[in-house]
Amino acid sequence: MSLRKSESSKDCNATDGAPKLPLPVLKDTLDTYLRCVKHLLADEHFRKTQEAVKRFGAPGGLGELLHCKLLERREKKANWVYDYWLNDMYLSNRLALPVNSSPAMVFPLQNFTAPIDSLRFAANLISGILEYKSLLDAHALPAEYARGQPAGSPLCMEQYYRIFSSHRLPGRTRDTLVVRDGRATPDPEHVIVACKNQFFVLDVMIDFRHLNDRDLLTQLKRIAKMADNQDERQPPIGLLTSDGRTEWAEARAELIRESTNRDSLDQMERCLCLVCLDDGSKAKLTDAARAMSMLHGGGAAVSGGNRWYDKSMQFVVGADGCCGVVCEHSAFEGIVLVQCTEYLLKYMIRSPSEPVRAASVTELPAPRRLRWKCTPAVHQLLASSVDRLHRLVRNLDMNVHKFHHYGKELIKRLKMSPDAFIQVALQLAYYRCHGRAVSTYESASTRRFKDGRVDNIRSATPEALAFVRAMTDGNVSACDAKMELLQAAIAAQTKNSTLALMGLAIDNHLLGLREMAQDLKIEKPEIFQDEAYRISNEFILSTSQVPTTIEMFCCYGPVVPNGYGVCYNPQSDHFVFCVSSFRESPHTCSSQFVKSLERGLLNMRDLFHKCNLREPRQSPTLERPSEIPADRSKNQEALPLALVKTLSQTELQSGGKA
Repeated sequence: MSLRKSESSKDCNATDGAPKLPLPVLKDTLDTYLRCVKHLLADEHFRKTQEAVKRFGAPGGLGELLHCKLLERREKKANWVYDYWLNDMYLSNRLALPVNSSPAMVFPLQNFTAPIDSLRFAANLISGILEYKSLLDAHALPAEYARGQPAGSPLCMEQYYRIFSSHRLPGRTRDTLVVRDGRATPDPEHVIVACKNQFFVLDVMIDFRHLNDRDLLTQLKRIAKMADNQDERQPPIGLLTSDGRTEWAEARAELIRESTNRDSLDQMERCLCLVCLDDGSKAKLTDAARAMSMLHGGGAAVSGGNRWYDKSMQFVVGADGCCGVVCEHSAFEGIVLVQCTEYLLKYMIRSPSEPVRAASVTELPAPRRLRWKCTPAVHQLLASSVDRLHRLVRNLDMNVHKFHHYGKELIKRLKMSPDAFIQVALQLAYYRCHGRAVSTYESASTRRFKDGRVDNIRSATPEALAFVRAMTDGNVSACDAKMELLQAAIAAQTKNSTLALMGLAIDNHLLGLREMAQDLKIEKPEIFQDEAYRISNEFILSTSQVPTTIEMFCCYGPVVPNGYGVCYNPQSDHFVFCVSSFRESPHTCSSQFVKSLERGLLNMRDLFHKCNLREPRQSPTLERPSEIPADRSKNQEALPLALVKTLSQTELQSGGKA
């Protein structure tokens, strides 16, 4: 597949100048598909797959018909694959959102010494949210441009405008991503504060002006006091949102029979975001423990009910200093989450702007508790949700590992892509643990195109398999030969990354062909009924690069029962890996994978030394699949242990450039 062979790749959309997502050439996609699956299948099985693909792609055959229909769809749609992709990736998935779908960003551990400290942190955080929302409302976010080749391409900014205006509505067979149009309905002026499994409406705008930090703190103190009132305690309805999507849809249908519940759901779904005030856990706050706390809240016994997983952004502020944000992933990608959270944390370490109003306590309306009327059926559904969340909590095996032996700068000096290097290391780690190659997903941003989301970089290449076998099976002893295989694996990965970033990967195209057949009410084509297609889409390794310039990290769960989720954050002199798996699988173990990964990274470094590979003085600009905006800092910014602003302070001490 080559960059020049895309069809209609230069069409532009007049609304923001971004070109439309190209449609790859059918033959290129089918050839690449065969190359991706050949080394994952037995020879006899591959021959059957090869014949099925040949029949599908024959001149005048079904493949050409479906491809032509996709070309017609491309002319009519801003992005020909967006709806297909959104439904397949998220909305049709029936698994529970925590762990399975919603990623989390873990903030630096805070040093709260008194209960008021966490409320001050939350008040300052809400102030930052309101400032960021003002930038969104004014369309004043700086435009972002792609790094790498070709450098400077403008990136579609549409995802940012869903951060505080969307929620996921459960459905019995398929969910709906609901995005409010500010032109059609008034923008919300409230945040929902969760405290002790209770939900409170916090109005953040009075007389057309945002509350300042002092007022917000006053309201949060009121909410904390109200949450302690046992006589007013409501059922932990938030637990229902942690359940499977069909189960939650059925529970919601039961809830909305009561007008009180309909009003509360309306407040939840129209809010800007949630701020979850957690009591904190008595467990030791390791990085892994904090990651799991963000992902599932520790279950019903801890803070699992102090969430509303349908909302796009849930900011968690724990009394123990465990803080972060959980995002509902269907609305936007990880880089948008990173940019937003970095803005907020930097806001909290710089001197805030002057308060826009100085309301006295008596002027502030009391926060409102959301109330629920629950039938016996709802209580039964709640009990079932508690059980399933408990199982999910017990099942998650999380390991957060910081690799300090070297970082991305060493790899760049060797004229290699750090991302491609890490992906090959992940292939080596899996092969050493399990003795085989498996289908691997690495997300690649397609934001160069109108309404672009992601496509897949298939990292389990034949070249990577040849290298990992040479490193493990003893068939190749000469270090020069191993180095050639490593360089070939990295070159193949880098090429695949570039194709994906340019909208020419195969997964979205194959998805479009499959869905178009369904739209036309054509029997599912043989190529998509073949076992090879199932194997190729069972992503036992689900990976993503989520780099930050602030000391925090992203994490998520595996996407299949016997798989691993691997999120990594490459820094100049170290890497952060968040590796997850499920304890119920007899085939996976996060700690063993991490040990194998560390060993592989050291082996790859030692290979350079043995081959006496010199480090050139300068390195070229390297493509990065996550499409980091070009104006971001290269180095991670250290934040102070606490970002607490007291009422007597006029500014916060900065831990680096704001």
